[in-house]
Amino acid sequence: MKLSILDQSPIASGKTPQEALQASADLAVLADRLGYTRYWIAEHHDMAGLACPNPDVMLGMVGARTSQIRIGAGAVLLPHYKPFRVAETYNLLATLYPGRIDLGIGRAPGGSAEASQALSGNFLQNVRDVPEKIDELQNFLHSSFDKDAMYARVKPTPVPSVEPKPWMLGTSDKSAIAAAEKGLPYVFGQFMGAQDGPAITKTYKDKFREQHPEQTPETIVTVAVVCADTTEEAHDLALSNQLWRIKGDKGEGDGKIPEVHEAKSYTYTDDEKDTIQTMADKTIIGNPQEVKQQLNELQSIYQVDEWMIVTITHSYEARAKSYELIAREML
Repeated sequence: MKLSILDQSPIASGKTPQEALQASADLAVLADRLGYTRYWIAEHHDMAGLACPNPDVMLGMVGARTSQIRIGAGAVLLPHYKPFRVAETYNLLATLYPGRIDLGIGRAPGGSAEASQALSGNFLQNVRDVPEKIDELQNFLHSSFDKDAMYARVKPTPVPSVEPKPWMLGTSDKSAIAAAEKGLPYVFGQFMGAQDGPAITKTYKDKFREQHPEQTPETIVTVAVVCADTTEEAHDLALSNQLWRIKGDKGEGDGKIPEVHEAKSYTYTDDEKDTIQTMADKTIIGNPQEVKQQLNELQSIYQVDEWMIVTITHSYEARAKSYELIAREML
């Protein structure tokens, strides 16, 4: 079983964005040493508690500090950008770090409507343009424009010896079908709470095989996991993330991940207790053996190639240890 990491670069209470980003870089170095397949970092805009609006910049630093692990964006939110600019950026990264660059593509805004307007204007129109943008991006990456096309002579330099590998990210049948139609590998975000993930990933694989019978579909499922030495400790660590989301929905606090003692002493309403249980049900929480068992059970359901793990805790040390415990048990 392949294991990878999706990092959202959370900002812990008492920490600065700089410390959060440094912890993300340190996590990538650890993942490289432990044998994880990929380290991806997400894109968010003006979102309290998350430090990275620009994966491209972070990947330049992460690539310089790692040697084996594939690195990439999870994802570049394509509605905001011109395909040529994206192709230039990831060709540059692929030139710096040959054979190691992934280019995840997403359609989400990554922030509020106001932030999207400030970043790229009419976001809804930009989303409608995504299918054409994906075609254009792939043509730039593969130098595959028709000879009479407008951009046939335009090269997103530098042209690397090994092209960056595009992936489509999503949480719905629509994204799964789009990935299949475009011949792209697909990453399903179960951690975002999407429903019926096994059916969605099956739709992707079935549609892909129908339209590209000469190729093999590739799938990754992203899951939320918190692992610790004991089950009790893992649930305590997970509670910080759960309270963070509850307070975020209510517009309370400073937007940072609260400490465990705050999460344990907080007075929860009955509705909030239900919310916590719902979040816990969608997260793999436990000691290393329990985490392995739950991932194996999901593997029998999803039948996917790889699991991508996202872990948010208040303590950066506890987050690193969670990934290390999983690697020791499974890699």
